[in-house]
Amino acid sequence: MTTYLINHLRVPNGVPKPDALVYLEHVEATFLPYGGKWLVLDAQVEALEGDWPGSVVLMEFSDMDTAKKWYNSPEYQEILHLRTDNTISDLILVDQVGPGFTSAAWAQQIRAVIAAGSGATT
Repeated sequence: MTTYLINHLRVPNGVPKPDALVYLEHVEATFLPYGGKWLVLDAQVEALEGDWPGSVVLMEFSDMDTAKKWYNSPEYQEILHLRTDNTISDLILVDQVGPGFTSAAWAQQIRAVIAAGSGATT
């Protein structure tokens, strides 16, 4: 199941520091062997609700295990500080929904769990 890496990225003062640019120059070599690929890089967002200062990075990996192997790889760990010391990031990994997923069916599953916990029937 496809896994996405989402980074809510903020660059202090809006101008990347030299080490952040070194990170960008080297990061692809760390994730390409794991099948990672860019979908969005430092894209400005249009917030329809709430506030989203900064930009977004979106990457794709074949699955959660592969994404974690890349993140924890010695090659990535060696350059990670170049990003974390120079930017503010909220970084998450998330799996896509499975085939046939619907929000209505998901809501029904939640209703069933709630009903089972309260002893009620649906």
